[in-house]
Amino acid sequence: MAPELVNGLEFSKASDVYSMGMIMWEITTGRKPFADVKHPHCIIFKILDGGRPKITEDTPECVKKLMERCWDPDPGRRPSMDEIHETLSDIRNEEFNKADQKRLELIELKKLGPEKPHPKAFYMRRSLSLYSNGLSLIEQGNEEYVTREYELDINNIT
Repeated sequence: MAPELVNGLEFSKASDVYSMGMIMWEITTGRKPFADVKHPHCIIFKILDGGRPKITEDTPECVKKLMERCWDPDPGRRPSMDEIHETLSDIRNEEFNKADQKRLELIELKKLGPEKPHPKAFYMRRSLSLYSNGLSLIEQGNEEYVTREYELDINNIT
């Protein structure tokens, strides 16, 4: 909740921008803002005192700066939604350009490129009937060819 809303002002585009900053924080951290605060009224006091969620170290600097601008206590200094959209588009394009550059560097260093075939692999045309015996074993339910699905609850590992 934007600080001005706590002070009784109406919802506005600027308060939506503040909320957008919180949504960006949730996306970058996978957590809810102020989840560690026990009572809602404590969250209100924290916001009024200028408290904001801690931005994690793995957040790109440009995203961090944008979030901080969205959380500005002065609604008039927050970016517009158009500016947020443009900034996020620029970030996305910049990240793809960085990835392309990195890929080209890896190709030049011969660390990335077409997969090399196994030295003993050979490719030739064969009749599919050669594989029918293996398929019939699978159809008969041979245990060696049965795939099982297991459910894993990461919170309940002993």
